Amino acid sequence: MAISLSKGQKVSLVKENGAKLDKICIGLNWGAIKGMFGHKAVDLDASVGLFSAAGTLTETIYFGNLTGANGAVKHSGDDRVGDTGGDDGIDNEVIVIDLARLSEDVNQIAFVLDSYNNIKFDKIPHASIRIYEGTPERVDNVLATYNIANDSSFAGAISMIMGKVYRHNSEWKFSAIGESTRSSKLKETLEVFKNNHL
Repeated sequence: MAISLSKGQKVSLVKENGAKLDKICIGLNWGAIKGMFGHKAVDLDASVGLFSAAGTLTETIYFGNLTGANGAVKHSGDDRVGDTGGDDGIDNEVIVIDLARLSEDVNQIAFVLDSYNNIKFDKIPHASIRIYEGTPERVDNVLATYNIANDSSFAGAISMIMGKVYRHNSEWKFSAIGESTRSSKLKETLEVFKNNHL
């Protein structure tokens, strides 16, 4: 059964039988803004930064760099609109992480979210992330969900740190952070993560 996460909660990335996961998907789902004359596109960008144990940013995966150097991290591509027919339950952007292929030097992976067209998060009808086994096209088992919609702490913000995947005693875990930032650029948001969450 999936765990519904709130800020500060953590979940181990293991299967229901306790076996370690080799791959996980982080899916992001959000809605376009319904208006009197149609829908206003909402262009959210999910990105990840890979950090070494020493705290060095080693790689960034985003809409302009969809695949990591060794293929361990892959981004499904840029969705520039969002759901126009209400919440369809299908992720708009998915980041796939092959935990087994990650470099031994990678210790933490930051998940950040930016509003490319500067639409504030509290104006977006729905937005949530989920961690699951499967592929961008197929959900096998949802491990955890994290609903970021209607959270007053995101009011007025256009950038946030969603959470992180990190090594702990040779085991991978996910931590829900949910921290809005004043950043307007991905590089700045990852710098906030480095300063506050490594």
